[in-house]
Amino acid sequence: MKKLFLLLSTIALVSFTSCKEKATEKINQENVEKAAERDAQAIVFPSVTFDKTTHDFGEIMNGTPVETVFTYTNSGKSPLVVTDIKSTCGCTVPQGWSREPLAPGASSQFTVKFNGKGANKVSKTITLTTNTEKGREQVRISAFIKPDPNAAPAVKKQ
Repeated sequence: MKKLFLLLSTIALVSFTSCKEKATEKINQENVEKAAERDAQAIVFPSVTFDKTTHDFGEIMNGTPVETVFTYTNSGKSPLVVTDIKSTCGCTVPQGWSREPLAPGASSQFTVKFNGKGANKVSKTITLTTNTEKGREQVRISAFIKPDPNAAPAVKKQ
């Protein structure tokens, strides 16, 4: 029984090692190089550069709407796609941006409108969903909101 097991083990070992040698002989080195080049190109992400990443509106009166424009450039080597732009709240509205692919070296822009409501220092983050390596890019706006001197004083409930 031991001899039979030893004989079957030897046959299996020889057949597995002989298959391995035949498999390596079948590999076409040219195909391996083409696949490596294709894979290297597949991971080339676009990158985005902004004209500014923050904008401070300075001091504004409470309720005064303001807006600014952010310009961005595709500084990568593949097309940049911005699929969405969102703000941290409904008081800040990004608009006017294109969902079309942006060629390398090309620029585009979007407008951010802020309703100007709040108190003291206010800061908002605008997030762009992109096909860059990070997947998300951010810009920020801020303002110091002064109370409106003509507004009726707030009545406190007791």
